[in-house]
Parts: sequence; C-alpha cells; structure tokens
Amino acid sequence: KQWYQRRVHGKQWYQRRVHGKQWYQRRVHGAHVPKHLRFEPLMSLYLTDLTTPDDIREAKATGQVYACKLYPNGATTNSDSGVTDIEKIYPVFAAMQEVGMLLLVHGEVTDPSVDIFDREKVFIERKMIPLVKQFPDLRVVMEHLTTKEGVEFVKQAGPNVGATITAHHLLCNRNDIFKKGINAHFYCLPIIKGLEHQQALRGAVRDGNPKFFAGTDSAPHPVCDKEKCCAHAGIYTGHAVLPLYIEVFQQLFPDGDEWRQRLEDFMSHFGARFYQIPPNNDWVTLEQSEWTVPEEYKFGGQWNKPFYYGEKLPWRIIGHAFDEEQ
Repeated sequence: KQWYQRRVHGKQWYQRRVHGKQWYQRRVHGAHVPKHLRFEPLMSLYLTDLTTPDDIREAKATGQVYACKLYPNGATTNSDSGVTDIEKIYPVFAAMQEVGMLLLVHGEVTDPSVDIFDREKVFIERKMIPLVKQFPDLRVVMEHLTTKEGVEFVKQAGPNVGATITAHHLLCNRNDIFKKGINAHFYCLPIIKGLEHQQALRGAVRDGNPKFFAGTDSAPHPVCDKEKCCAHAGIYTGHAVLPLYIEVFQQLFPDGDEWRQRLEDFMSHFGARFYQIPPNNDWVTLEQSEWTVPEEYKFGGQWNKPFYYGEKLPWRIIGHAFDEEQ
C-alpha cells in the first residue's frame, strides 16, 4: 500500500516521471540501448482509478507524453494497479479528447464468468462501443488485437479508432499452444485465438487498411517465470520483430516484391500517420540469410526463451542507417 500510494500520489515521483525527459531517457538508454543506435521513446502514462483530468493536461503540456495506456485491473501481467471501472474515469477520457492525447487499450474484460477466449469480444460490446460513442473525437488504439470481432469493430468505427497487431497473433492460432503438450511460451494475454480469428487478422493486414499497424507486445519474461505452474503471460518477439513480420508478409504476398512496400507501410507509415507524427526517416538493412533462433537469450541477468526458438528464419537485420538531419 505504501509503495502504491507513493507511485500514484507522490508528486515528486510524478514530476520526475512526466517532466524529467533526461531522467527517463537516461534510464532507457543506459539500460537497453547500445550507444551506436538511436532510440527516442514516446512516453505514455499508466491510467489508474486515481488519474485526474489535470494529470492529463499537465502531461500533455510537457510535449513528451503522447498517450495513456488503459489496463483493466487484473487483465494481464503487471495490471494490478489498472482501472477497476472504466466509466468512472470518463472525465479523464474527456480531457484526453480535449488535448488530443491517444488512448491505448488492452481490450479484455476481467469478469471471471466470461470465457478467456471471449474476453476481447465482450470488452468491445460492453466497453468499447459505448466509449467510442461517448467520445467520438478521442483517438483510440486497440492494442494487440486478436479477434474477428475486433477487426470488424475497428473497420466499422470512425477514423479515430485503430489497432495494432502482433507478429505472434498473425503467425499462430491456439492449436500452437497445445502442440506436444501445453507450451507456456505460447501463452500471452490477450490469449492466442482460433484459426478463424487468425485468418481475420491476416485479412486485415493483407487488405492494407491503414487503421491496422504493427505493435509487438513483446514480453521478455525469464524462463523461471514461464516454466512453472502459474506461468506469466507474455511472448518475447523483440529479438526478431522484423524477420517475424517478414515471414507473415511473404506468406500473404508470395508473388513478386509487393510484400516489401506492404511491410513498410504496416511497420513504418500507418502507425505514424495515426499518431499524427512524422514517419521515421532512419533505415534498417535486412539480408535474406537463413539463421536459427537461439534456444535462449540472456535478458536482464536472467535467461529468456524467445518466440520461434530453435526455428529457422530466412531474414536477418544486418545494419542501421540514420538520417542526420533529424
């Protein structure tokens, strides 16, 4: 309780978190980003029951906070401080709509009577449809979309509703969770759905609808937290995000080079356009050179088993180029 109050109420912590760009960048770059690479994080706030409209206005005024993330309380790993009743923070959404801040949504109900494979569908029916109707000018991203109902909702909603789709939800369906026994490394939230939902996601990507764009939801949980009775939810794809998406796009566009432009739009243009920020002018270079994904990577001092471990991928990243004018 003391930690929670300090995290939510502590003005000093809040000012450091929201206003302290140097502090934030130092933490991110010092821990994760090699010195020869360039990475500018787009900051977001974690919504709680205690977030206020003034918090939103203050965050927006910094010029560094682009969005707020909505986790329903208990919906996934590290969501215990999430929102317990979405309707109670409608004034916060009103402030976000007013200042032009995006709402990023983990779209699942936590009602234990709802089947885990239906939680996104029910969330859309109970929460998203009323929210979008109430705040038509609020830009909303349904993060890591997983269902055919989600695809139809985003398509039919206005231009202010978009969605991200992960590589693992495009490459897998729930049969993969149970191959040769239950594989905890295919367990994530929202959980991977059946074949018809996978096909709907792939169809949305194949159609080139700009309301759908890349979002990795990469979650590097250590092996000790995955291979136990109550495994943590999350799939680690950060080791090979682009090669994994290439796998999808080459399957969707097997003839010629159409997949290249389609991939660039999905990875680099559609999301930036929805966020209303300039596209990144930097480049990565990929080579068609087969490699085997390692069984494990060391991450944060612990071992992590990556998505596609032991499998072969035909493409790899071999270099980066930066636009020095940025």
